[in-house]
Amino acid sequence: MKRNATAVWKGTLKEGAGHLSTQSTVLQSTQYSFKSRFDEGVGTNPEELIAAAHSGCFTMQLTAYISEAGFAIDQIETKCDIDFVDGAIQTSHLTVQAKVQDITEDAFQELVTKAEKNCPISKLLNATISSTATLIK
Repeated sequence: MKRNATAVWKGTLKEGAGHLSTQSTVLQSTQYSFKSRFDEGVGTNPEELIAAAHSGCFTMQLTAYISEAGFAIDQIETKCDIDFVDGAIQTSHLTVQAKVQDITEDAFQELVTKAEKNCPISKLLNATISSTATLIK
């Protein structure tokens, strides 16, 4: 399986702008710029896209592990916070809220840790990755 995205940029870093498009066309000429990355400009930015990728990938991995363990999932919601410091992504923190039938807290936390370490995006990132997970009863 291969996936792709394309970035097109015109102009200088601070005054220029670009757009991103994905193979699926979910992003189609979506704008990004210096301001959308480092200030409050309109558009997306690479760190926001990494956060989306990490939260989505982790949630799918956690879902697989919980299902494999024989538990029924009502819902899992994962927020990812990326810290971009001194030109590098330093941390990725996952905040998880899950409603899973009949699972114990210990079993849930074990599966969260396993997913945190093994989702493909976690393996890709060269950053400290952590999570906080809440099991909703």
